[in-house]
Amino acid sequence: MNVTQDLSFVTMITNASLLVQLVMVLLLLVSAMSWTYIFRKMFAIRNAKAETAAFESVFWSGTNLNALYEETTSSRRQRDGKAGALERIFKAGMEEHRKARLSFSGKPVDSSALLDGARRAMRAAYQREMDMLEAHLSFLASVGSVSPYVGLFGTVWGIMNAFRGLANVQQATLASVAPGIAEALVATAIGLFSAIPAVVAYNRYSDDIDRLAIRFESFIEEFSNILNRQAR
Repeated sequence: MNVTQDLSFVTMITNASLLVQLVMVLLLLVSAMSWTYIFRKMFAIRNAKAETAAFESVFWSGTNLNALYEETTSSRRQRDGKAGALERIFKAGMEEHRKARLSFSGKPVDSSALLDGARRAMRAAYQREMDMLEAHLSFLASVGSVSPYVGLFGTVWGIMNAFRGLANVQQATLASVAPGIAEALVATAIGLFSAIPAVVAYNRYSDDIDRLAIRFESFIEEFSNILNRQAR
């Protein structure tokens, strides 16, 4: 018997029981989906960081806020998809602020009402941006926490079948039980292969998104202070 051939990775998968094979296929599909989300999230967060840094640079360069608002609302910029998350938060606050000022036309300006409206608009925009950034993170967390147990289930089932097969054997040897156990352990290996990248990506992206959230919240507070000073 050619032991190397019988215990190759492909042979162990094809010789596994139907339920164990289904577990392996499920884990491989989940792994493919998680890798898709990992790369999509990587590019999304990278773009969000670059767009946030670019807008902060322009905003704090001393440019006129009205001119900056007109630029953010330009149809060409919106069509090209160049507006970043922080820019959309600024646009929401500035738009609400301008509408509120028009409503006070010819009347005494209530600075607190102006500020509250702009702050609420920016908070709503902030929540929308965070929802987009956090999309599919829960899937990665689920894959990271559940995949090892799904693989372990396949392994336990495979080992049960391996030992059940020994009931018809007069003399149990390591050579007779090793292939069945090795086939079952492949399910655990695939489960870990699915879980480890998902856990690493989830932790990394969660930290990156938390840092972006802090930058967004700081901008909202600082921009609110600027609007408050202008309203006085």
